[in-house]
Amino acid sequence: MMQLAETPNQKNSLFNAMNRFIGAVNNMDQTIMLPSMLRDVPLDEDRELSSLKSDMDEGDMYSYYQLLKSIRRDIEWGVRCAAADERRKESMKITQEDEDLEKQFQYHLTGLQGVLSKLTQQANCLTKRYKQEIGIGGWGQ
Repeated sequence: MMQLAETPNQKNSLFNAMNRFIGAVNNMDQTIMLPSMLRDVPLDEDRELSSLKSDMDEGDMYSYYQLLKSIRRDIEWGVRCAAADERRKESMKITQEDEDLEKQFQYHLTGLQGVLSKLTQQANCLTKRYKQEIGIGGWGQ
């Protein structure tokens, strides 16, 4: 995916934030050739990652690697069903805080997708109505 240069006004756009995240995860995915080497590597050794976890977390870098890839997949393909999530979580170490972050993200992404879908329908209806008003396009479009 090609990334375009951002202007200062675009820096906070949702679209650019998603592109930056996807780009970072793609870079992570291309750089980490042996993800299994991340298993059982504690987050304590990385100051930025360790700030994301609580004192009770037992997560490792592999869990965060999988979590970030899962969120990227959700952005690109939509939120998956709960049964598939449970099977995936059983196969790897997912801490409570990781699970909460993922659930929060999926909740908000689902809400955002729903709102964007409704807004898209409204834009299409407005366009159709305008075409009818000025007499272009068929009634069935």
